[in-house]
Amino acid sequence: MRREDIIEAARAWLGTPYHHQASLRGVGCDCLGLVRGVWRDLKGEEPEAPPPYSPHWAESLGQETLAAAAMRHLLPVERGEERPGDVLLFRWRAHLPAKHCAILSAPERIMHAHDGAVVAEVAFTPWWRRHLSHAFSFPGVTD
Repeated sequence: MRREDIIEAARAWLGTPYHHQASLRGVGCDCLGLVRGVWRDLKGEEPEAPPPYSPHWAESLGQETLAAAAMRHLLPVERGEERPGDVLLFRWRAHLPAKHCAILSAPERIMHAHDGAVVAEVAFTPWWRRHLSHAFSFPGVTD
């Protein structure tokens, strides 16, 4: 799989309405649902089903649940070495676990889903960069 394949697959989700815990292109997804959907589009069956989670799961659990799941199925990328097609995780506060994910679509652009909006491609601004906590690559990516 090429990085361009990941970006193309993610762009097919643009405009999908936000829906918590969903992962159905054109119907609804959350940020994790976007990454899960791109995985299915490119690799087939998901390696594990996510457990039910509330909108405030990270604050209530206080554990790096999202990062741990990513470590089980994706390949870690050193900070500053992110490339288009990589999965990015963000934490809202320094003391909180990562709870948001996006796909880097260009050096200065990300695609993500968030409450009250649709899957969108937006600028990878300094605000996002300050909140970046982890980066991962899909397994089997060729450059």
